[in-house]
Amino acid sequence: MSPAVLLDHTTGTGDAASDPTVNALRKTITDEQAPLANRFRALFSLKHLASQEPPTQQTLPAIEAIAAAFASPSALLKHELAYCLGQSGKLDAVPFLRAVLEDYGEDAMVRHESAEALGAIGDQDSLQLLKERRDDPKEEEVVRETCVIAVDRIEWEHSEAGKAEKLKQSDFASVDPAPPLAASNAAASILELETTLLDTKLPLFLRYRAMFALRDLASPPDLPTAVPAVLSLAKGFDDPSALFRHEIAFVFGQLSHPASIPALTRALEKQTEQSMVRHEAAEALGSLGEEDGVEDILRRFLNDPEQVVRDSVIVALDMADFERSGEVEYATIPVAA
Repeated sequence: MSPAVLLDHTTGTGDAASDPTVNALRKTITDEQAPLANRFRALFSLKHLASQEPPTQQTLPAIEAIAAAFASPSALLKHELAYCLGQSGKLDAVPFLRAVLEDYGEDAMVRHESAEALGAIGDQDSLQLLKERRDDPKEEEVVRETCVIAVDRIEWEHSEAGKAEKLKQSDFASVDPAPPLAASNAAASILELETTLLDTKLPLFLRYRAMFALRDLASPPDLPTAVPAVLSLAKGFDDPSALFRHEIAFVFGQLSHPASIPALTRALEKQTEQSMVRHEAAEALGSLGEEDGVEDILRRFLNDPEQVVRDSVIVALDMADFERSGEVEYATIPVAA
């Protein structure tokens, strides 16, 4: 059952269904004539409303508004919809994410993000579906690998060992595909984590844990470990897995560290690189829009042969404008009349 059909079967949410803020955002995010950058800003506003704790009357309508945009032809937008639903942490988002993962006609990048989102929510009832996709030899590699990590994450989260593990507080509010590994101190831990990160014989979940531990050692950017950690992460762009390389680019987008610009630029420039990696590199560069030369790099790819890369550059340039503008909030919350 597609997300659109699921929405048709919803029973409605009373007065909340006519919430003017959610309705205005839903209108923008589902408008194929609206500029893509505006739709992304509306999405992040809806993500905020969908993620509120405790839930409010706007929570379910916001989730449904995000899911309504799965009808879009834009793979970039749809993959971001799935990401935002996963970050909401709400079980109400699960049926929409399962529907996308089960749709073999959907773009693999969107299906991958839906699998990752199910892992972020930690939904044990989705384990059977995730394991089926993980174990299917005909499945797209990027989807299969994502399901490997999502299964491991859910099982770790609900295990006694996972519950007992003491994780260091991260600077990042995101729900990550894998929790950071506990690190020892200073330079020795960076070398250890880099070794784990780059060892293709190790489980992907463990390597992702090393990746996010290195990310945390690179924030804030003035930490003495920051540049060495960024340089260690950059070596991940040589990994054989496109999924892994794309996650390195995503982490660099979170960090917005200038030391990542050369590696991100190389990834974006590499025409033989998978589009899911190049698009993530473009968006990561957008988070560094205040740095000299970054916008010029991005503008070179406004007419890239790959649609998802072109779209990402548009969004990245909008993000760069935001970084320069000094605006407090990237998302736009409509003011009710």
